[in-house]
Amino acid sequence: MAAMARVGRLSQSNCLFFLCDMQEKFRPSIGFFDEIATVAKRMVQAANILNIPVVVTEQYPKGLGKTVDCIDISQAAVCADKTKFSMVVPAVTEYLLTAAERKTVVLFGIEAHVCVAQTALDLTEQGYTVHVLADGCSSRANSDRLLAFERLRQSGVFVTTCEAVLFELLGDSKAPH
Repeated sequence: MAAMARVGRLSQSNCLFFLCDMQEKFRPSIGFFDEIATVAKRMVQAANILNIPVVVTEQYPKGLGKTVDCIDISQAAVCADKTKFSMVVPAVTEYLLTAAERKTVVLFGIEAHVCVAQTALDLTEQGYTVHVLADGCSSRANSDRLLAFERLRQSGVFVTTCEAVLFELLGDSKAPH
């Protein structure tokens, strides 16, 4: 197991997907919003097929609205409202206690340099192996996005892509899914 954590291996049995704040009000100000939403939709669909729990947060939904309609979060293990930037809020922490065997998180959503970064750092400090999807995260300014990825790498977070994660989770072209 120690070798898995060191190289960041992913497996369906120890993984959680975290979807961060993909809300309609952010659409006009976030670069590549539609592309990020497409990646998030793909990841949530894959999670449902592969039986990987999905944790969803919505930043102040009274003012910013709910998760965009194109992403079906009806099967999410947790959907928590928050005002804190990190996704690690009480409802998520409670869920993590029930899913203690799952110590790897794949994280995607917005904004890369705020909520995604703070979530990744909090989870890393708590002993989770965190993978952030570069093609599944964005910010208002691309420089914030790129520097967030650099900082996260320096902090021990794996920066990867949706396709790389999904193929690693499948492991074989003969996988049933």
